[in-house]
Amino acid sequence: MHDTYPAGMPTSLPARIERLRHLAYNLWWTWQPDAVSLFSQLDPESWDASSHNPIVILQTLTAARLDMLSRDHAFTALYDKVLGDFDAYMQSGSAAWFPSMHPRSHLQVAYFCCEYGVHESFPMYSGGLGVLAGDHCKTASDLALPFVAVGLWYTQGYFRQIIDDTGQQIAAPDNLDQRLAPLLYAGPDGGDLIIEVPVAGRTVFARVWRVQVGRISIYLLDTDVPQNSAPDRALCSRLYGGDKETRIAQEVVLGVGGVRALRALGLKPTCWHMNEGHAGFMAIERLRELVASGVPLAKAKTRVAQTTVFTTHTPVPAGNEVFRNDLVLAYLPSMANDMGLERAEFLALGRQAGAPDDIFAMSPLALRLSAHANGVSKLHGAVARSMWVAQYPHHAVHDVPITSVTNGVHTPTWVAPELANLLARHLGAGWLAHVDSESMWDRICEIPDAELWAVHCALKRRLLTAAARATSAVTHLNPDALTIGFARRFATYKRATLFFRDLDRATRIMTRADRPVQIIYAGKAHPADGGGQGLIRAIDGLAKRSSLERRLVLLPGYDLALARPLVQGVDVWLNNPERPQEASGTSGQKAALNGVPNCSIRDGWWDEGFNGNNGWAFGGEFGDDDVDSRQLYDVLEGDVIPAYYDRDSDGLPRRWIAIMKEAIRTCAPAFSAQRMVKEYTERLYK
Repeated sequence: MHDTYPAGMPTSLPARIERLRHLAYNLWWTWQPDAVSLFSQLDPESWDASSHNPIVILQTLTAARLDMLSRDHAFTALYDKVLGDFDAYMQSGSAAWFPSMHPRSHLQVAYFCCEYGVHESFPMYSGGLGVLAGDHCKTASDLALPFVAVGLWYTQGYFRQIIDDTGQQIAAPDNLDQRLAPLLYAGPDGGDLIIEVPVAGRTVFARVWRVQVGRISIYLLDTDVPQNSAPDRALCSRLYGGDKETRIAQEVVLGVGGVRALRALGLKPTCWHMNEGHAGFMAIERLRELVASGVPLAKAKTRVAQTTVFTTHTPVPAGNEVFRNDLVLAYLPSMANDMGLERAEFLALGRQAGAPDDIFAMSPLALRLSAHANGVSKLHGAVARSMWVAQYPHHAVHDVPITSVTNGVHTPTWVAPELANLLARHLGAGWLAHVDSESMWDRICEIPDAELWAVHCALKRRLLTAAARATSAVTHLNPDALTIGFARRFATYKRATLFFRDLDRATRIMTRADRPVQIIYAGKAHPADGGGQGLIRAIDGLAKRSSLERRLVLLPGYDLALARPLVQGVDVWLNNPERPQEASGTSGQKAALNGVPNCSIRDGWWDEGFNGNNGWAFGGEFGDDDVDSRQLYDVLEGDVIPAYYDRDSDGLPRRWIAIMKEAIRTCAPAFSAQRMVKEYTERLYK
């Protein structure tokens, strides 16, 4: 595939290091510590300021600096190693898992999602859904799965979070420059590709960009092109931004435009994966195509359903998009006629049982047009079957055709490099190719306690350094104190303030002179979520109380760059949603991978991940603030804090380290994205 960069892409580089440009435009580098180190050496002072974006750095370096680097023996030696690793990776696809296991397969997966969290330098994500999609893409690349992804290019991303002196979240636009993003022209032979999308009776033009993630491509549709009117150029300016009309227009571009983009690229997927209901119009467009080609509607519905996978990600109503019927008819005005349907028949595709008749619901649409549907943990699968049973009037709850594939995380992205080096010494140099192998992880017990604890202490110090950069208020955090991490979307059901429900008891727990406890918070609330923003203000206010100001900190600007040191460096990971509203919750999986035990409500993945020895569980079957907070205090005072502070003559917390090892041993293979994508492939894609 030929790479062509948009006008203004990096100037010429010295011949000795000219492939830096090519490397910068393949996000493979983002999960390679040596490649990260290579790019950071280009301009160490600007690396953090650029959100770790090598394209920005390459465009700003002087010719003299580039020439010096090209003659620096240490730099060029690392350059040669990284490019050697890159070439070996790209050329060894035939030996990877999918081609090896399915050599005669004709599978081609098209994965549709409205957000992708691949790296902080490319902020096309808001939270867990996007980060999961990014991990899914990286793992598809590692496994050499025949896979393409489809999404939207947002010129303002989601938003940059600023927290002012009153604790108010300010949502600042990112104002992204496409010349500084890893966007490649997607057309034949590297040319430009513009497609036409019918939106509300008019034609909206969209450029198709290609983003290379190892061996796979993400295609992003961009409406900010000269052919469009000013409003249409701004149509996809912000992820989850604007009103309902903006949202439905974006989803038409994603679903209808995404199908048309793949057709223009000459791709012929055999499996279409809708990752959340936002992509539901993709199935509508495929129906229209088949009917237009002469396939009877009933047969077209069957064919679409048989080749479609739908993943639902949340039981929370706000996470399941609905539109008014008149809005759907206005934005897809000819779709019913094109399929030979009366308007009422067309609208029935999005009818939600028990909802008002004037509502068109995207999740029921996706369920109707997919024969393969899943939740994202075993518990969530059961919740989803109960939630959507009314859509299946002739089924008992246990017979509702929604299964589950529990989420996992991309191990090379989330494991700390220092820990990865320790694991390589004890598990073997090729351990990353077998992260879903339970037997391999049994060898974690052979790692000397002192070595694992030394790595953890180093990661904790790095976290405190990163936190100090984020806000000067954290310079007083104690590297020896038990440090709890709570970082996630500030949705109200996640109950960020539950720990402080009994403020006196919480304060006593945190301020014991002999066994201090400190908590680091981070997270964003949707700009329209007043309740979530209220939680941020509450945490900010608590952090300013004289009794807690040296124990509690709220870090602003939560993103992937901050998430990594948090899940790698805290001592314990806290999660206390209202059960059973947490569909999965992958941040805790990332923590466990790094030997950070979870202390969590048994919701989402932790309901199946907790085994009694790899962390702690608390709370009732359904979210009750009083019950859950009391049990949290009890488990902290009775189990967590004593295990952390009980040290032997060598100063090692042996009981705590045993829990760390068990967390890694049991969670790393079961909740890896490698296991997840293999499971999707074997159970749903094929």
